[in-house]
Amino acid sequence: MFAIRPGAAGAALTALAEELARPRAALVISPHWETQVATVGTASQLETIHDFGGFDPALYAIQYPAQGSPQGAQEVLAALEAAGLPVRADGQRGLDHGAWVPLRYLFPQAGVPVVPLSIQHHGGPGHAFRVGQALAPLAEQGWLIAATGNITHNLRDWQQAETGASIESSYAQRFSDWIHGQLISGNIAGLLDYRQGQSDALRAQPRDEHLLPLFTALGAAGAGAQLRTIHRGIADHVIAMDGYAFEPTSAQ
Repeated sequence: MFAIRPGAAGAALTALAEELARPRAALVISPHWETQVATVGTASQLETIHDFGGFDPALYAIQYPAQGSPQGAQEVLAALEAAGLPVRADGQRGLDHGAWVPLRYLFPQAGVPVVPLSIQHHGGPGHAFRVGQALAPLAEQGWLIAATGNITHNLRDWQQAETGASIESSYAQRFSDWIHGQLISGNIAGLLDYRQGQSDALRAQPRDEHLLPLFTALGAAGAGAQLRTIHRGIADHVIAMDGYAFEPTSAQ
């Protein structure tokens, strides 16, 4: 529903885009594309994938006519291979809603080439961070690395709250505050071990695919990156819509 109810988080993305230099391309890491091996989308035309059911019909009419970048995708493949990571190419993959929804607020005219990159849930935060480290050279070469998801993502609690049921929801703010604190302090080790180090973690992220892209962004930013808080806030009862930007040291 973020696609048609942008709220403050959508406004924050739009404001961020107005400050950014035009990137060569956007590499988007969505929690909704999971593969066993890191997979790079190489298509020149990216289909708008409506990978959800039972929502407002207006969502299914939305198209985001993004252009891919086959040449740029080869740079992504090369960066991952250079880091010793197994990789694959997918010439058919389009953009799922974890990609096209935020991209519409960043680049509403779809004027920036986009390359999608999958996540590997079985690899956990450590693997996601290593993928980001492999992508760090791209961040220094004019790419925008857009990692999407939610800081909290408990859909069972969301569904119950939508029916009017009373749920204990304070964990969402506690977990959001904890993540924020670790980011500010630069505690990468603590973030990577968050499921053991934070008591609300399992309820905030029952299955942590929605947080894994954050670790890829952290890895790509590199040591000493400047952190900027773009937005913080809870929407839809228990969904933390916090957004952050990381500026690599070389860009400062």
